[in-house]
Amino acid sequence: MALVEMVMPKMGESVMEGTILNWLKKPGDRIDQDEAVLEVATDKVDTEIPATHAGILKEILAQVGEVVPVGKPIALIETEENTPQPLSSEPATPSAEPVQATAPLVNAHAAATSSRFYSPLVLNIARAENISMQELETIPGTGKEGRVTKNDILAYIEQRRQKQAATAATSEPTYSEQKPISQPVYQKKQEQEEKSISEEPLIEQVKPATSLTGNVEIIEMDRMRKIIAQRMVESKRISPHVTSFVEADVTNVVNWRNAHMRAFKEREGQSLTYTPIFIWAVAKALRDYPMLNSSVEGDKIIIKKDINIGMAVALPNGNLIVPVIKNADQLNIRGLAYRVNDLAKRARENKLTPDDLAGGTYTVSNIGSFGNMLGTPIILQPQVAILSTGAIVKKPAVITTEQGDFIGIRHMMFLSHSYDHRIIDGALGGMFVRRVADYLENFDVKTEL
Repeated sequence: MALVEMVMPKMGESVMEGTILNWLKKPGDRIDQDEAVLEVATDKVDTEIPATHAGILKEILAQVGEVVPVGKPIALIETEENTPQPLSSEPATPSAEPVQATAPLVNAHAAATSSRFYSPLVLNIARAENISMQELETIPGTGKEGRVTKNDILAYIEQRRQKQAATAATSEPTYSEQKPISQPVYQKKQEQEEKSISEEPLIEQVKPATSLTGNVEIIEMDRMRKIIAQRMVESKRISPHVTSFVEADVTNVVNWRNAHMRAFKEREGQSLTYTPIFIWAVAKALRDYPMLNSSVEGDKIIIKKDINIGMAVALPNGNLIVPVIKNADQLNIRGLAYRVNDLAKRARENKLTPDDLAGGTYTVSNIGSFGNMLGTPIILQPQVAILSTGAIVKKPAVITTEQGDFIGIRHMMFLSHSYDHRIIDGALGGMFVRRVADYLENFDVKTEL
């Protein structure tokens, strides 16, 4: 028998600590490797943490509600290994200075003095939705010991939004119903002897009242839509966007996919979409033009060695999320197909982890799945470029052969490439998207899958 330490795992690049929400196992329970042992909250997600070893949960070192730095031991597991593992009271990774978060409505001090525990995720949602600590205390909790879960606060926000919308639609006063505007104070001119001079009242600029009829619908943005809106506005402010367009003949890609997708589905149980092929071509082009795989920090350009490609996924509620395929240039099309399908599925099921969303260096958005031909995508900061792939349509095109030029039916699509003009000039931005098109046009139909 040997005792091994289970430590707080790293759950994303910027996540340095986690809060224990609930232990799913108790001391003395037998656990399997990768079996969920506890629930942990960060400022981004609530997630289950799996066991690092199989054995007996010997001791719990971190209690519910405790904030634990990444790398610090949280439990002892008794394994069947003969070689004992050294136990250390120090964190396995260097501890970082705690990040001080400020919020006008819900802050760490208020949460600490509250009568019940709130996870960082719940507090973040409360701050984003302008929920005060007093209001947060009134939300019924369905978690352990009445804890407010993510679902509890989201359900409360939705109920509040519906109530506000109903109130606004039924009781918004028209202009004629509003209270009269108080008149501004009259100013005196010079001394008392000038009272005989007629005095003009100051003119106050008043914003016209908004009059709503019953023929409207008021929709409050949800938390994710607010975040998306903020990031899109920031990106347009930070990066001067330029978009270049290229039309590509993807007939070889279409024929190859049609020849393999049924067998791939039967053999692998996976769908074969165009997205993995697009990502494959982008990864190859990023190797050729590494400046597109970079970010800007002040007056410095940071070129990334890892090619981590984000793929935009539309969610059932209409919002957008961008999980990341790490080291995409090291995967073949089969591997990319697995990663694309896995991330898309977990995105739509709300099962992505913080690490799935971190570290992207370039983004691809397949707008062709919505029947769109062209687009002007907005860069995902701190990246410097993004590519949109349009719908694939049949068109008559000129085919050049050794016997001469002919007209034939080809599968064509547009590529829309937006890039940050601070560091990417039109020549480089245009050459990059042209290289992506070249890789697609010259796709080898004999490629093994």
